Amino acid sequence: MSDGFLARVAALGQFRVGDPSAPVLARDDDHHLRSVLRATPGENVVVTDGVGAWAIARVEPVGLALVTPVAREPEPEPRALYLAPLKGDRSEWAVIKATELGVCTIVPLLSARVAVRFRAEARAKILARWRRLAAEASAQSRRVHYPTIGEPVTPQEVPGGVAVADFAGGAHWASVGAVAIGPEGGWEDGEWDRDHPRLSLGPTVLRAETAAVAAATLLAFHAPDWPWPHGRRDLGNDESSYD
Repeated sequence: MSDGFLARVAALGQFRVGDPSAPVLARDDDHHLRSVLRATPGENVVVTDGVGAWAIARVEPVGLALVTPVAREPEPEPRALYLAPLKGDRSEWAVIKATELGVCTIVPLLSARVAVRFRAEARAKILARWRRLAAEASAQSRRVHYPTIGEPVTPQEVPGGVAVADFAGGAHWASVGAVAIGPEGGWEDGEWDRDHPRLSLGPTVLRAETAAVAAATLLAFHAPDWPWPHGRRDLGNDESSYD
């Protein structure tokens, strides 16, 4: 892991600000820092603009004082998850976990069997909540590139080349940067054309939210920028794979 990441992990918390070089917390964030986290003057927090720039700041009796110069993390390898909205809070859980696993873009997918109402006020409310939860998960996991929550699309609007999770799919995840996860009822026949490769998530039937996490994990594991502490990934599951 980089020294920058370890410095962020060591901080009390992370907050999004307009300008990390002159950090000013929103009122709710300042309340969270002082009343929920019970920060005391002299403790350090991370401040970030959510698009790669970050710094360490010191808690003062009023406001924050910059401790380190502003650093910038390189753009992560693009990883996208097209997620059919699920009943209850299961989509929200999947959004949080995908964010923790480094997914860069999460797009609601309005496939044929989606059971969640996703129109008008409900649509705006769901998108706002996904965005808030993704931001909170980014802060918790010390990501300084916050994911984008896209506008809803249908399968016909998904770019060609995006893989589709399918029981009968293959296992070649190495070059995959985006995957679509279906709703509770699965895909309808003929919903995807041949421009979208099918990929398997394993030999068991997964709940839709579990499938989303499995896909996010596979995307991360095969991404070239994902740090892997045990050396080469192709040594197999034996003692030679570990330090």
